[in-house]
Amino acid sequence: MPVPTLSVRIERWPIAGEFRISRGAKTEAAVVVVELREGEILARGECVPYARYGETPEGVLAAIEAMGPAIANGLTRKTLQAALPPGAARNALDCSFWDLACKRQGQRIWTVAGLEPPQPLTTAYTLSLDTPDVMAAKARDAARYPLLKLKLAGEGDGERLAAIRRARPDARLIVDANEGIGAESLRALLKLPALIDMCLIHRVEMIEQPLRQADDHWLKQVPFPRPIPVCADESAHASADVAALADRYDAVNIKLDKTGGLTEALAMRTAAKAAGLKVMVGCMLATSLSMAPALMVAQGADWVDLDGPLLLAKDRVLGVIYDGARMALGDAALWG
Repeated sequence: MPVPTLSVRIERWPIAGEFRISRGAKTEAAVVVVELREGEILARGECVPYARYGETPEGVLAAIEAMGPAIANGLTRKTLQAALPPGAARNALDCSFWDLACKRQGQRIWTVAGLEPPQPLTTAYTLSLDTPDVMAAKARDAARYPLLKLKLAGEGDGERLAAIRRARPDARLIVDANEGIGAESLRALLKLPALIDMCLIHRVEMIEQPLRQADDHWLKQVPFPRPIPVCADESAHASADVAALADRYDAVNIKLDKTGGLTEALAMRTAAKAAGLKVMVGCMLATSLSMAPALMVAQGADWVDLDGPLLLAKDRVLGVIYDGARMALGDAALWG
């Protein structure tokens, strides 16, 4: 078997406007792109370093470059799983190895991975954190998207929800606090009748990662069944985490930049379903090169949040095919 050569670079993709969550705002998406070249074959993978976990584009690039000698000595996708921990660097390499296998065999990813052919999916469309009026206006502008994901922060969230529901009475709603809601606020949100009624009135389907990872033990005090399911994001990294989450959460958000690639993401999906947890498949702000492998994991998920390219000023040529909220895997030239 020929040995591929490695190259890696940082790319910066402008966001359409500004994207704000409870931890801050950004105007560009910084991604790290891996290329494995083998003769005429060029395989790719993309990742997004996540500052929440101490990752930087430069640090992830250096970690990937450091794998060059191992790749030259025959590193494979399977041996990669032990060579790097879960995270962005392993994600880009893992996905590039999958793409390489597809191009070597002249087969699409579902055939190579032994999966069912992917079906088109409906993705959520994210409204970044802002005032109630601004978020309501953005919700009206997003009339093509039936499922809206709202970034929240704790204070003023009731007003945000009410304004958005007035603007979009037709929309399905999920909310994401990005660890921004305090423990006592969450307990009130889930227990106090008035706030439960608010959730029911506004038809909120799910709340994502309300507490800091270090505080999510508080969720053990909120009994099942819950008025709305609570989904782990920052608390859920890989399949090994699932068993410890089952008594705290109703669902897990699988992101390839956390799992360290498609290989572990598929394993985490299996573990989550075996534990009786619902599955969300999410993404970071990134191009279609990140969305394509995630779309394979998202088959059969309870919620799909793969709208990263929709929030950018532009996407890659031959990207994932978006028709409003409907998305489908595109040309093999992109990935897989």
